[in-house]
Amino acid sequence: MKILLTTLNAKYIHSNLALKYLYMSAVENRRSMDIREFTINNDDDYIYTEMIRGDYSAICFSCYIWNITRTVRLAENIKKASPDIKILMGGPEVSYDSIEFLRKHKCVDYIIVGEGEEVFKEFVQAFLRRDHSFDRIKGLIYRSDGKIYVNPPADLQDFDLVPFPYSFLLPKDDRIVYYESVRGCPFRCSYCLSSIEKHVRPLPLERVQKELGFFLFKHVKQVKFIDRTFNYDRDRCNQIVKYILDNDNGVTNFHFEICGDLIDDEFLYLLGKARKGLFQVEIGIQSLNPLTLEAVNRNKNTDYLLTNIRKIIELGNVHTHVDLIAGLPFEDYLSFMDSFNGVYQLGADQFQLGFLKLLKGTKIREEKNVYEYVFRDTAPYEVIANQFISAEGITRLKMVENLLDLYYNRGGFFRTLEYAIARFQITAFDFYEELAYFFYLKGYQNRSHKKEDLYRIFFEYACWKDRSLPGSAVEIQKLLMQDMSDTLNPEAVKKFNKKGWSMI
Repeated sequence: MKILLTTLNAKYIHSNLALKYLYMSAVENRRSMDIREFTINNDDDYIYTEMIRGDYSAICFSCYIWNITRTVRLAENIKKASPDIKILMGGPEVSYDSIEFLRKHKCVDYIIVGEGEEVFKEFVQAFLRRDHSFDRIKGLIYRSDGKIYVNPPADLQDFDLVPFPYSFLLPKDDRIVYYESVRGCPFRCSYCLSSIEKHVRPLPLERVQKELGFFLFKHVKQVKFIDRTFNYDRDRCNQIVKYILDNDNGVTNFHFEICGDLIDDEFLYLLGKARKGLFQVEIGIQSLNPLTLEAVNRNKNTDYLLTNIRKIIELGNVHTHVDLIAGLPFEDYLSFMDSFNGVYQLGADQFQLGFLKLLKGTKIREEKNVYEYVFRDTAPYEVIANQFISAEGITRLKMVENLLDLYYNRGGFFRTLEYAIARFQITAFDFYEELAYFFYLKGYQNRSHKKEDLYRIFFEYACWKDRSLPGSAVEIQKLLMQDMSDTLNPEAVKKFNKKGWSMI
C-alpha cells in the first residue's frame, strides 16, 4: 500500500510546509509514502495522470483557497477512475465546514480538522494496518458505509514535539523554504484565520537557532517565516535576528512578517547592521481609518506605526513590503484613497493593494450581514461590495491595483513616477487612478506586455497629459530613458531605440 501526500501550490517557487510536517510526523512509514507538489499552473490532465500511474491506495491533499476548486475536481476524477483509492483532505479550506463538505463531495473519504501532525500519524498507522480503527483518531472526520462519522476534536499539540520538517525534505535550490517558529498569534484581527487560535506556542529559542543554522549551512536562497507576528515577543525576535547576523553566510535571505507597533530601538539597530538583502520585512497596515481598524480589532495608533515603518525604510538595507486591504468595514472609496496616499508616501519597496477575503472560520465572515457583505461564494471568497463601497468602487480599485503592480511593484520607473505625480499636482492615488483609466481605455489590459512596452504606454499617457501641461511629455521621456537604462540590459535598450516609442 502506498500513500501520496500532495498539493497544488500557487507558484513553482513555493513549497508546502504542511506536507513536510505530515511526512516527518509519520516518518517511520516513509517507505509507504510519497510527496509530490504540483502547481495551479500545471495541466489537470498531467496531474491526474501522475496520480493514477502512481498506483496509490490513498491520496492526501493539502487544501487552501487558491487550490480547493482544482483539488476537488481532481479528486472527483481520480475517484471515478479508481473507486478504491481513498481521498483524504486537510487544511483551512476543509477544516471549518467539514461535515457539509463531505456531504457535498462524495469523492472525499476523510478530513483532518485543524493541525494534522498527530492525526495524520495515527491515520497512516490505521490505514496501513487495514484495521479501520478510525473511530479512535481525534480530529478525523470520515465516511464509512455511506455514513459520516465525526470524532472529537484533537488536543492542542505541543509544538515542540512536532519534528523539524526539513530533515529529509529540503526543497530544490530555486524554491522558497517556509519555516515556522511560532504557532498562533496574540492579535485578533477579524479577517485572519490566525485570530481563531487563542494560544501562542513558540518553539524554544535554542531549537530555532539550530534549525536556522541548518538552512545557513545548506546555503538555501530564502527562508520565509510564516509566523503571523514574528516580533510578538521583542526579546525573542531580537535574539533570532542577532543569531542570523552572527552567522550570515552571505547568501541566505530571511523574510519576516512583523507588527509595526512592536518595532523597538534594538530591532532597528540590529537591522541597521545587516548586509543589504539579508532581511525582508512585511508589515500589514491594512487601513489608516481609525473606525475601520477598531472594527477589525487592530491598533488605531497609525502615526506611531507609520513612524516605525519609515525608520526601517530609511535604513536603506532592508527590503520592505507594506499592505492595504480594500473592502474592510467603514472604508469607503474616499477613505481608501486617504489610506492609499498615506501608505504610498512611505516609499516602501513593495506596496500590495489586496482585497478582503471572507475566509471560512473568521469573525468577519460571521459579521457579513452586519456590514451587508456581498462576496464570491467560491474560494477565495473575495469581497464584491459592502454597505460602504459598491461593486463598481471595488472594480475601480482593482484597476488601480493592476497599474500599481505594473509600474511601482515591478520597479524600473522610480524617477518617472516621482516626477509625474509632482508635475501633475495630484495625489498618488489620483495619478494611478488616472493612469488606470487611460490604460483600460486604450485596451492595454487585454494582453500581457513586455517591460519595454510599459515605458511606451507611460510615454503615450504623458503625451495625452501634455495637452493640458505642455512640456510634460518631453521631460517624462527623458526620465523614462534614464529609468529604462538602469533597469533593462543594454541590448534590450538598443532594441527599444530601434523600434521607437510607438506601441503600433
